Amino acid sequence: MSTTLKRSLSARHLTMIALGGSIGTGLFVASGAVLSQAGPAGALAAYALIGLMVYFLMTGLGELAAYEPVSGSFATYGEKYVDEGFGFALGINYWYNWAIAIAVDLVAAQLVMAWWFPQVPGWCWSALFLSVIFAFNWASARTFGEAEFWFAFVKVAAVVVFIIAGTLLLFGIPTEVPGSGLANWTVGDGPFAGGFAAFFAVAMAVGYSFQGTELIGVAAGESKDPQKNLPKAVKQIFRRILLFYILSTIVMSLLIPYTDPRLLKNDLADVAVSPFTLVFENAGLVSAASVMNAVILTTVLSAGNSGMYAATRMLHTLALAGKMPKIFGQTSASGVPRNALVATTLISCLCFLTAFYGDRTVYFWLLNTTGMGGFICWLGMAVSHYRFRRGYVAQGGRLEDLPYRAPFFPVGPAIAFAICAFVAAGQNYEALFDVFTGTAFDGQGLLATYVGLLIFAALWIGYRITHPKVRMVGLREMRFPDIEARKAAESSEAGATKTTV
Repeated sequence: MSTTLKRSLSARHLTMIALGGSIGTGLFVASGAVLSQAGPAGALAAYALIGLMVYFLMTGLGELAAYEPVSGSFATYGEKYVDEGFGFALGINYWYNWAIAIAVDLVAAQLVMAWWFPQVPGWCWSALFLSVIFAFNWASARTFGEAEFWFAFVKVAAVVVFIIAGTLLLFGIPTEVPGSGLANWTVGDGPFAGGFAAFFAVAMAVGYSFQGTELIGVAAGESKDPQKNLPKAVKQIFRRILLFYILSTIVMSLLIPYTDPRLLKNDLADVAVSPFTLVFENAGLVSAASVMNAVILTTVLSAGNSGMYAATRMLHTLALAGKMPKIFGQTSASGVPRNALVATTLISCLCFLTAFYGDRTVYFWLLNTTGMGGFICWLGMAVSHYRFRRGYVAQGGRLEDLPYRAPFFPVGPAIAFAICAFVAAGQNYEALFDVFTGTAFDGQGLLATYVGLLIFAALWIGYRITHPKVRMVGLREMRFPDIEARKAAESSEAGATKTTV
């Protein structure tokens, strides 16, 4: 049986996969709480800071993926440019976290559907949507890509309509009562509210909003002409994401005072008071809450669809590298690692625990176990990119030969690593502060927040213990096929010249 994936994802698929992966409930629901806690200027600053971090991470990933487009990118890059244990821990962490994240998304879908059908048992919706996501991923990578393209299209369209509707409201269309201009920026303690503590807190939340952009690295292994399409997608993604987040935040901050108590409600059940819903209602959209609920459902299914794809491909890569059972490395005639897909689906069935423990209890329990996954992946990307570039140059590689070169090296990955580490470490900064000051000790809260870091460290250390010969890959030990081919050609030419003479 084959173990080869097929390159069937086009440039539009790549762009929408990464774009759709980062536009989710963090924007549609939680953005109101960000605005409420930090004020309009504080919210904008938080999105800009995390957006800068994501820019440096994505350009670094673009350089790596364009040079070596493989499906299990993070695990492969970590193994080749840091050490085997690091790559193994990154891969297992990414697979597990996405597999659990699918369960989280399926539970979230239960909460969304309960808005329309409160009498239907939640597990029925999970079973239905899991079957749909499974079918999309079972068929082929192209089928997944098409489904994700249209899921993402709905989300992008909702954001664009929101920005247009909000802008019209600012000019008194159709209400004939113009918006309040900059007045909402000066109410209360605006434009910054809550000081540095509030800004720090919302920066933690904003970090989650951008998670999913790294999916483009996973999809690289099945993309057509990756050397051309990946750099193109990377350049477009950052501009569009930042445009959507920044413009959306500006619009909602001008139309809704940050002191509005409704903004503090950021649960999936609070779609009726989402900033998007409030603006659409003011614009005269009938049943705005129902429309936004449908958009949020699409968002949740998109996240689950992408998560299923990412987790399946990572498990497939780990199997090919001999770090998971070989059966997960086998692919179907259409190039889908179906055994890995089935294994990932079984992990995702944790969502059915809601039948015993209640949907909200399971939702938050599962969410806590995956909280650090994205940040760990990002940190690994920054480290891998930094060492890749250093090794490439140390062995005589010419930067102009790279299909795509990330700008601002080495400052870019250094800044990205620092911001990401800062955001990851501060996820439960109140509890950490209490521990350091001797005020209190919330062991359960700290464990729930940072358990992902502990699992990653245990996997890395455990691998090094069980493989005592493994060590960090030296810059001169890294393998670069283009450099080796160029040196071989130069050696052959030199030998031919010597023979002629």
